[in-house]
Amino acid sequence: MKWKRVLLCVMVFSLLGGSLLFADSVNEKIRVLINGKEASDGGYLIDGTTYVPVREAGGLASWDNSNKRVTVIKPNVHIFLFQGDTVFGNVNVGKLKFNVFSQVDSLTTDVAAVKVTITDPSGQVKDIQAQSLTTQKDNFWFRTNDFTYDFSRAGKYRISFHIKENSNSSYVPIAEKVITALSQ
Repeated sequence: MKWKRVLLCVMVFSLLGGSLLFADSVNEKIRVLINGKEASDGGYLIDGTTYVPVREAGGLASWDNSNKRVTVIKPNVHIFLFQGDTVFGNVNVGKLKFNVFSQVDSLTTDVAAVKVTITDPSGQVKDIQAQSLTTQKDNFWFRTNDFTYDFSRAGKYRISFHIKENSNSSYVPIAEKVITALSQ
């Protein structure tokens, strides 16, 4: 009689263990790269479909609990870099005076402010300019004042355009342009 109980326990535990192993293989945590940058929360592979948190895609994400709906707003933003009247992309190591021109269109919600930042190769972020918006448009231009920046070492620098949905929210990066600083 004792051996029947042992056999029953072994069968139950083996079935549970197999189910747990199967469930783990169906729901797998994965690394996600978006434009070469690793998403901080990563993603999941569930039954052959990849799921990534909405906030990782970029844009303003909001949750409407009453309708059980997520809304993501990501306008088109084109970033141009000007040294005087000349458009540029890559630079030599050293100081450079320039401004950032951002063209925004397809904005489907009101926003409180915009901001442009620069991030150096080590991840240090510096604000170039921020501005509150008093009138709302679905498309507009934002040009920073001339700004002198020291591209102190060779590498990739990111110019980022951010929007802030309201006065209580944080800035959210919407678009970026990469500048490569080259050794002379």
